[in-house]
Amino acid sequence: MAKIAKKVAAGREGIDRNKLYKLEEAVKLVKSKASAKFDETIEIAMNLGVDPRHADQMVRGVVNLPNGTGKTVRVAVFARGAKADEAKAAGADIVGAEDLLETIQGGKIEFDRCIATPDMMPLVGRLGKILGPRNLMPNPKVGTVTMDVKGAVGAAKGGAVEYRVEKAGIIHAGIGKVSFSEEALLQNIKAFTDAVQKSKPAGAKGTYVKKVAVSSTMGPGVHVEPASAL
Repeated sequence: MAKIAKKVAAGREGIDRNKLYKLEEAVKLVKSKASAKFDETIEIAMNLGVDPRHADQMVRGVVNLPNGTGKTVRVAVFARGAKADEAKAAGADIVGAEDLLETIQGGKIEFDRCIATPDMMPLVGRLGKILGPRNLMPNPKVGTVTMDVKGAVGAAKGGAVEYRVEKAGIIHAGIGKVSFSEEALLQNIKAFTDAVQKSKPAGAKGTYVKKVAVSSTMGPGVHVEPASAL
């Protein structure tokens, strides 16, 4: 424990917890402080001036990051016949119908994104209590309920990131890896924050983006001047 505490303290050295850094400076700091033996994920957290308990203040969507996420995304597709063949050809990891339903009901969830053709939704709907809490439920609003199975699988594999505001008004997502260049990370962050800005709900009043922070998996969070991230 002492060793971990020492590492955390070393990671925080040189970071002013009360300062708002320009985005470029924050990314540079996060990259320089990442010291894990694996390629850490760079994450962004945004505090929004919304209350997602109200339907007109929900923020959710999907964004294609220009430089991908650096993460291997496992994709499951609910489809039959020609659409199932299309999903397999597009590179989906798991394709099925009733058999996939039974696998998931049995507690085996070996995928990060779930896509379904519209005709499969009555079947998929039975998995709401399992997939919903894991944010894996296919949804037409984020392009995961679609007849364009090939496009959806390609987007998921190529760096599409789904986002959804949580109860406290916070959105967070992985937007790249420590091994990415600063420029690639900045491009990804700008694409993400731009998408969140465009998703501003009608019911949002006052300041929409209140706080922004970036961090690596094992590193400290660095507070960002919101205007520089938008």
